[in-house]
Amino acid sequence: MKKVRVGKLVLGNGRVYIQSMTNTDTADVKTTVEQIYRLEAAGCEMVRVAVYDMESARKVKEIKSRISIPLIADVHFDHRVAMEAIIHGADKIRLNPGNIGEKHRVEEIARCARDHGVPIRVGANVGSIKRRYLDKYPRYVALAESALDEVRILEKVGFHEIVVSVKSSDVVETVQATRYVRKRVQYPLHIGLTEAGVGYQAIVKSSIALGTLLMEGIGDTMRVSLTGDPVNEVKVARAILGSLGLKNVPQLIACPTCARVTIDVEKVARLLEKELMNIDGNFKVAVMGCVVNGPGEAADADIGMFGVKNDKVVVLEKGKPEKFFCSTDEAVEYLLEVIRKWKSGRKCG
Repeated sequence: MKKVRVGKLVLGNGRVYIQSMTNTDTADVKTTVEQIYRLEAAGCEMVRVAVYDMESARKVKEIKSRISIPLIADVHFDHRVAMEAIIHGADKIRLNPGNIGEKHRVEEIARCARDHGVPIRVGANVGSIKRRYLDKYPRYVALAESALDEVRILEKVGFHEIVVSVKSSDVVETVQATRYVRKRVQYPLHIGLTEAGVGYQAIVKSSIALGTLLMEGIGDTMRVSLTGDPVNEVKVARAILGSLGLKNVPQLIACPTCARVTIDVEKVARLLEKELMNIDGNFKVAVMGCVVNGPGEAADADIGMFGVKNDKVVVLEKGKPEKFFCSTDEAVEYLLEVIRKWKSGRKCG
């Protein structure tokens, strides 16, 4: 696997980094930086900004000076804007195959990036597919080959600091196209499902696509593309990586509830989830509603509680009973105290 440095991070080292993208006006440095701070606090490890003209390209330098994670400039159509962003300190450039224009313009960007030690991500989506490939191949192959065309242009001018991504809003198509690229190049891959949408459907689609690829060992950076506040993208990405054991993210176990529950499981679980947010650590917290699965799940967790009767619960820590038949409020306060100790010593980022 080719290793590619993006700012202080090295892609291709076996770790998967979380990426997101601001939805502020890049020319508004104050607002953009404030959003990046929120993203970083949530666990974002590299951030992309839309660079759409010369003014926004020049703002890259100021934005970068005020943040601590790598800054990626997302550029379309104008090769001069891409080079301006490189000159002003972008840690990486994202280009979309086919919309930069003539081949010599892509080559100019490559030479400028090489001179400044800046990598390029060739990021293709369904809008990038070249007609000659659509007429010849299935759409996922056409998508992948459209991206690989751009990779070959960069390689011909001796540029090899490349990251590749191929995205569709279709889960199967995205997975197939990414597998196709993985078999043909050894550059780091950025993975994601583009234009996934909003709400549950978007989260489910992204989780299936990204989870499938990650379980196959594919992906060096990832973005969960959700409409709205990009902080939510980072939260979902952390949850995906944590559920696969690819990131030390605390796991909250809670029963789905039934007629046997004796405590308000959802209320307690949401309260604990808020405290667990943004902590890095291999911790498991269990909130169970009754004595059927409760004792086993609580004992298996680092700390857990299960309902017994009349709003009374048992708390177990490291598998051993800590408090018997205390009230739910007492149990919650105790669990929060333990979690806050974790939080004070183990914050993400």
